[in-house]
Amino acid sequence: MNTEMIEPFDLKIGYLTPKNPIALAPMAGITNSNFAKQFTDHAGLVVLGGYNLDDSTNDAAKRIAQRGRSEFVTDSPMEFLTSELETITDKADDCAVLVNVRAADIDAYVEAARIAKKYGAGIEINAHCRQPEIMELGAGQSLLEHPDTLCEIIEAVKGTGVVVSVKIRANVVDDLMTAYMIEKAGAHIIHIDAVGRHGADVNVIRKIRNITSLFIIGNNSIVDYSAAKSMFSRGADMVSAARAVLKEPNTLRFLVDQITSYQMTTGWYNSPKHICGGGDLRALAFCCLPVKPCAVHNALSQIGMSAEEFTKLKLQLVEGTPLEYGDSTCFGSMAWCCKITKPCFLRDGVLEVVGLSDIDFMRLKKQMSEEILAHRRR
Repeated sequence: MNTEMIEPFDLKIGYLTPKNPIALAPMAGITNSNFAKQFTDHAGLVVLGGYNLDDSTNDAAKRIAQRGRSEFVTDSPMEFLTSELETITDKADDCAVLVNVRAADIDAYVEAARIAKKYGAGIEINAHCRQPEIMELGAGQSLLEHPDTLCEIIEAVKGTGVVVSVKIRANVVDDLMTAYMIEKAGAHIIHIDAVGRHGADVNVIRKIRNITSLFIIGNNSIVDYSAAKSMFSRGADMVSAARAVLKEPNTLRFLVDQITSYQMTTGWYNSPKHICGGGDLRALAFCCLPVKPCAVHNALSQIGMSAEEFTKLKLQLVEGTPLEYGDSTCFGSMAWCCKITKPCFLRDGVLEVVGLSDIDFMRLKKQMSEEILAHRRR
């Protein structure tokens, strides 16, 4: 493990390199290129759409619009998509772009993917829209109930070389199986509307984080930094806001400023809560020596590792690094120390003695978490 200085955020998804983990979420009939341009100077990612790619979905959108809902309707969907991408990529600077799309025909997804890739954007398959007119076509949320079709679309789109995202609505079907199949089919990103009975269900983010290496965008009720932090600490790599920006256009700017400050202070912007506090499996890097009954044993069972194996592995990982020091800490090594945001005079005293900054401590812990999970047995 090393402590080389890096940029505030080091995000890469295929050929997309978001400058920060804050995104504008798609809103049908609203998030077009002109709307999104007001956020590209500060957001890390903007998701345009949802766009309708064929006659069937455009006809359905017309019927939806008659009910008073906003929709993008066009008689020339591919020309419209091209125009939108030309407009946004001309002004996006270093802001990454996805286009959220709906179709009844798999060929339409593939054509749209080729267009998106041409402009350096990614494509997002909409498995989220629950409007009856769209679902009747086998598009939108209905894809969650037909995973074979969803996987076929992902595989076909992936064949173009485009970065592939899938937006899902949580708590509709088996979320873990859905995430597993999306990853296996070759997608890069899963964009999760973590809808729950009473606001956002952040635990669905944690559960999906624990079983997949997909890049996770957490969505739902992201109205302030507290809501964003709740998703980050359960494993989201990025969060997206939608309706909040209609009420307060500076929402994304506020979120970028706050998460950047946290990253510059701690070195790990989406560090997990501790395992005993409901954190995801990455938090094994912060766990104590497993010598008493606690939540760490359940976490270890999830990765197929015994307490003895875990102990040996963590000690091996800190050999030759500053984390091997800490005779005065609870278990004789900073391998077992908690995250930097939890006060601990024993840990902080060792950090001062060895000359290790809070940021470098957390970067080493992040690397440790990645190496621990690399040893999981699925």
